[in-house]
Amino acid sequence: MAEEAMRQIQWFPGHMAKTRRMIAANLSLVDAVVEILDARIPQSSRNPEMDRMVGTKPRLLLLNKADMADSAMTARWIAAYRAQSSLAIAVDCRSGKGIRQFAPTVQEQLLKALLEKRRAQGMVGAPIRLMVVGIPNVGKSSFINRMAQSKFAKVEDRPGVTRNKQWVKIGSDLELLDMPGVLWPKFEDQSAAQRLAFTGAIHDDIMDLEALASLLLQYLVTTYPAALEQRYHLGDLSALQDGYAILEVLGKKRGMLVSGGAVNTERAAIMLLDEFRSGKLGRITLERPEQEA
Repeated sequence: MAEEAMRQIQWFPGHMAKTRRMIAANLSLVDAVVEILDARIPQSSRNPEMDRMVGTKPRLLLLNKADMADSAMTARWIAAYRAQSSLAIAVDCRSGKGIRQFAPTVQEQLLKALLEKRRAQGMVGAPIRLMVVGIPNVGKSSFINRMAQSKFAKVEDRPGVTRNKQWVKIGSDLELLDMPGVLWPKFEDQSAAQRLAFTGAIHDDIMDLEALASLLLQYLVTTYPAALEQRYHLGDLSALQDGYAILEVLGKKRGMLVSGGAVNTERAAIMLLDEFRSGKLGRITLERPEQEA
């Protein structure tokens, strides 16, 4: 079974411990923190240690990659966060959708009290300084580049590309401190770890990709069956027992066969994960707010 093959996922490269120390050391330099989440897995992409690391510093949650997430579910997540007094907005940094609401949200909501205090004290012209944090591959560099309207930060579809902090000046009134992506030392919730692996936040090199793809199929066949049918035309899957059997049907449908007619399930798994991560399966969200679970 796929669950047995994926029983324990752990990945915490040494540079991430350095990032945790870097966040603590630079927190006093900024007015607020922008925590970028993956809109497809909003809660699983929140580092559970971030509350402790950030403390009472004002924080804005950006649900990035919203164009690949279920829009109705994204709206529910934003409402759920706001019910918890957490300010959240949905954006898509690659297309630029939602980015225009970022600055007004920071100025008129997140830091309204601070900016009013500065004006009252005659502190005019001091730039707003924001620290940008998030897990690997969540889109921090894409956000920085979209804000700066340049290719200032390196962007790749793999985790752990940004390794050092960098300041990026946005006009005359905003400065962003881009931090490397950081996970946490141990995944207590393996379901969350699996969702992180689905989206590519954990290196594929340490994963059993066939087991991972099988688990993703098990989720999709019950929650987004229309998306699977529209993309792959798999027909009736009700008689199949697990995700690996569905993976075999998928591989056969796409002609991924080896000598003797057996299905190349590894190739099928790679294709499925790539197409999910690139949004080719449509707008999919892999988890719901706790109160709706």
